[in-house]
Amino acid sequence: MTAHSLPEQSSGSPVYIGVDLGGTNIVAGAVGSGGSLLEKIKQPTRAERGSAAVLKDIAEMIGALAGKMRSAGLAVAAAGIGCPGFVDPKRGVCAYANNLGWREIPVADELSRLSGGLPVFADNDVRMYVYGEAVCGAGAGHGHVLGVTLGTGMACAFVDNGRLFYGGGCMAGEIGHILMDDIPYRCSCGQTGCLETAVSATGIARQAAEKLRAGADSLLRAKLGTDAAERVTAADVSAGYDEGDALCVEIMERTGMWLGRALAIACTFYSPDIVVIGGGASLAGERLLAPARKTMRERLLPELAARIAVTTAALTDDAGVIGSALFAGRQLQTRGG
Repeated sequence: MTAHSLPEQSSGSPVYIGVDLGGTNIVAGAVGSGGSLLEKIKQPTRAERGSAAVLKDIAEMIGALAGKMRSAGLAVAAAGIGCPGFVDPKRGVCAYANNLGWREIPVADELSRLSGGLPVFADNDVRMYVYGEAVCGAGAGHGHVLGVTLGTGMACAFVDNGRLFYGGGCMAGEIGHILMDDIPYRCSCGQTGCLETAVSATGIARQAAEKLRAGADSLLRAKLGTDAAERVTAADVSAGYDEGDALCVEIMERTGMWLGRALAIACTFYSPDIVVIGGGASLAGERLLAPARKTMRERLLPELAARIAVTTAALTDDAGVIGSALFAGRQLQTRGG
């Protein structure tokens, strides 16, 4: 377990714990009511051990953070957790998480039990990430925030004046499964052409690998060697873009175009004030966002396009932790806790 300390919180203010659960790592943090990250710890998930072992680890992390807060004269009021996959926030149940191998796991109730009755609230990890960015990140000060994450996959969430929008079955935001006729890749969901197969960190690498295997000329070959197609990452494509590599420029512009199409669809329905792009692929910054903005504006009503800003996330790796913690605080207040 690794720890990272951040600025202290004045005594008397409530503290909440946020947990960002991923297939590789668990990150947990103590967060002040204003969104200040007071303490953060991280450890491997090791999901192969099963849900009971992972939840026990998370409860121990919550306990460790709560103990540090007590030592500083601060009391933890509740905890929130963002889980991958389909999550029912009303029941606090992770209905299905493919990368964890979980089905119908009562995350909130079990963590509350293991944490001595501490109120715990669970939701989807992307919603928690976007909530953090909306409340005290790049979307702060805007009433209507659309957040999109581009990592292993692609998903989005919408925050309307501090409230998450869920839709029927809590399935709003599966933007990564919008089909595009000119995307040739088969998705794990069984369909062909899903946006996330191309518009994601994984998708950018997939496009580069496909072109390299087909014999395309690129500086990537000299950098990565004879097995460039197997080793290439989205970061490599971004670096190649900066060096003027034609293949990398083509991939970034095409990916940005697909992203722009998706944003035009989402913005037509949600009419946000700002779109916040996060996740690993967002590190490409303007390489990706410039063509995305261009395509989005070409496909939107001019009056709508003129009022929507598109930017990258501000909290980066901490958004999920902060969002989960502040979500727990809001849920506690809403339920009169």
